[in-house]
Amino acid sequence: MQQHRFDPKNKEVLESPERKKLLSPEQLLEMLPIQKGDRILDIGAGTGYFSIPAAQMTEGTVYALDLEPEMLAALKSKIEEQSIPNIELVEASMTDMPFKDHSIDIVIASLVLHAVKPISMSLNEIKRVMKPNAHLVICEWEPKESPMGPPMKIRISSKDMEQALHESGFSIKKHVSPTDFLYIFIASIK
Repeated sequence: MQQHRFDPKNKEVLESPERKKLLSPEQLLEMLPIQKGDRILDIGAGTGYFSIPAAQMTEGTVYALDLEPEMLAALKSKIEEQSIPNIELVEASMTDMPFKDHSIDIVIASLVLHAVKPISMSLNEIKRVMKPNAHLVICEWEPKESPMGPPMKIRISSKDMEQALHESGFSIKKHVSPTDFLYIFIASIK
């Protein structure tokens, strides 16, 4: 397994105005059929870019999963500051998540799946924790020039992501490209 880790020293870019212009959390979350009691998993939650808005859309638990304790500490401060009762911090890898099989309604994997190769390891673990009617949203970087993002060599093209999803047993419900260098898939289990 090959792994690329985001440097927590750069965490301010995760909530930069430039990033919000590219894709606001609300834009992405509005694509999902989030219900009042849904259990939501935000993989690579970082400082809560998606976790916090998701927690406002459900009374269920939002699991903010990240491998970096420093990121979770920053998110914990925000949760306490804003008195958000339904976010649970989870320090773990996306290839070995501490959740029961078929226990999650919505999975958010935004700009994080490129970090682990082969991608099938992450997709199989995501599939394991998803309920039968659950939804997965993936946002990733095309291997094209962009004003921000990871190195080109670790980006996953939308074509390769589509193939990986199909091979891992997912059915693609929607595919959109908000920019030339970002794409979004919404998928469920076949």
